[in-house]
Amino acid sequence: MLLRRVMPLALVAAGGLGLTGCATGPQTQGLSESGRYSCGQLDIQLAEAEDSDLVGLEYLDRRVLLKPAPADSGNLYVAPGDADTWFRAQGERGTLSLQGETLPECLEPGAVETHFSASGADPSWSARIDGRELDLEPPYKQEPLHGVRLTETASSRHGRTYEAEIGQQHLSLTTAPQLCEVGLDAVQYPAQVHLEFNGEVFQGCGGSRERLFRGAEWVVEDLAGAGIIDRSRITVEFLEENRLAGRASCNRYGGAYQLTPEGVNFDRLFSTMMACAPALMNQERRFLELLSHVNQATIGRNGELVLTTSAGEEITAFPSTHSKRSNGVDNNENF
Repeated sequence: MLLRRVMPLALVAAGGLGLTGCATGPQTQGLSESGRYSCGQLDIQLAEAEDSDLVGLEYLDRRVLLKPAPADSGNLYVAPGDADTWFRAQGERGTLSLQGETLPECLEPGAVETHFSASGADPSWSARIDGRELDLEPPYKQEPLHGVRLTETASSRHGRTYEAEIGQQHLSLTTAPQLCEVGLDAVQYPAQVHLEFNGEVFQGCGGSRERLFRGAEWVVEDLAGAGIIDRSRITVEFLEENRLAGRASCNRYGGAYQLTPEGVNFDRLFSTMMACAPALMNQERRFLELLSHVNQATIGRNGELVLTTSAGEEITAFPSTHSKRSNGVDNNENF
């Protein structure tokens, strides 16, 4: 099987900013017990604010207060005066919007997505879990299984285990939130998966690949081995609806991205038209040229984003530890 196990996904833990207790009171109903979630690359913490009916949301270097609000489903918390910033809690999962940008599904440590897909190679197999039902395309072209009712038999920050009895057959599927690579192209996924079926054990990878890239503002530290100009800033952001945005050195840029079975494609790139010092403009042109030829996006061993062109040149970036607002960037810029 062409699968390599790699490092655990290292996300920045939210620091304490004066919140107290676990998220278990009446004002925090619907939250996970710890109040901690990972929304793609963004770690957040929610907890009841001291002496208040508000809920504190912490992420990166920011603290936002949210107020309980009526909702058709789940438990909704909205920032007073900013209806586009909210969190909808549904136990071990949730949905977060920051000033109108909806992040990937938020998961408590070890949880899997509402619609979780996994697959393996050599032999090929695939599985999909919707809630507690499993559809399985078993290895060796065995008869597919549909709507298998699962029982969750283990749950921790290290992952989940689901089991089922199908006639005389025992099935077990275990997930772990660790970076996983599969296939000849070493395509990465956010979870390792261990399938036991018909007395045999198979390895695979699972989860939505966008979770590896979205939820972070990636700050470029190197362009094709040449570094970048001191105190200049180049960023990359993967946004909802397959939008791409960031700062190219002098100008803001935008475009579209598409995750493919082999890697990633960037297209429809455009930028604003400000003029800066010649050195910055040259760096910007070089960055945008490299970006237009990228066909691979991976997460490195130190949590860095590596964008690789068809010629093998690399753009290397690390997630920012600061919110955009603290960097003086307008969160409402829309590309």
